[in-house]
Order: sequence, then structure tokens, then C-alpha cells
Amino acid sequence: MAAEPSFVVYRSRSCLCCQAWIAHMDRAGYHAQEVLTDDLPTVRLRYKVPTDLAACHTSVIRGYVFEGHVPAEDVTGFLSQRSEALGLAAPGMPIGSPGMEQADGRREEYFTLLLLGEGRRRIFARH
Repeated sequence: MAAEPSFVVYRSRSCLCCQAWIAHMDRAGYHAQEVLTDDLPTVRLRYKVPTDLAACHTSVIRGYVFEGHVPAEDVTGFLSQRSEALGLAAPGMPIGSPGMEQADGRREEYFTLLLLGEGRRRIFARH
């Protein structure tokens, strides 16, 4: 994949899993500009991320929002579609998702959701 321009990731100063997700994105060719904030709810509101889909960080790439531990391959697939959607979300902090890997390899099933606006969403990918 060709190198992506920088993207913005909003995260709290103390979040270690956010740093691990940023490293995952970097390995995939995406390069983060980090914005440390103690007010992620305001960031989510600005980008129209429903409260029930909140995770520990919010990212913006090419004007689209990516909430939480969305795998880089989902980001790439989404960006290739030139979608009318707002972006993608991986709600919460799913065990085994990028940045939430476990030493014992444990994983839980989770979904990446397509954000359609007005709180609507549908499944984009199953992991």
C-alpha cells in the first residue's frame, strides 16, 4: 500500500492500547498525528459518533471518522469505497483487536460497524 498522508488520532495521555493501535496503523502505512485530550466525548460529538459506540480513541482520516480499535485492513477497505458513510467504529475495547492483543493469543469476536449518520449503523466486518 502506498503511504497514506498523516491522520489525526485523539486519545487520552494515559492510554497504552491507543499507542499499540497507532503502531498497528503505522505498520500498515498510516502515520498518526496524536492529539492528547481529556475530552473525548466532545470529539465524538463533533464527528457524530454515537455514544453507545464509544471506544478509547477517535481518529480522522480523509474526513472520515474511525472510532476505536478498527483494523487497518477495514480502514483501507472502507477508504477504497469512497463511501457516503461517516466512517467505521469498533465499539469498546475488544480483546484481540489491533492494540488489544493478548500474550496468550486470546480473542473475542467483535464487529466493525459502518456509521451511517443519525445513529444508524450496520455491520461492515466480523472479526
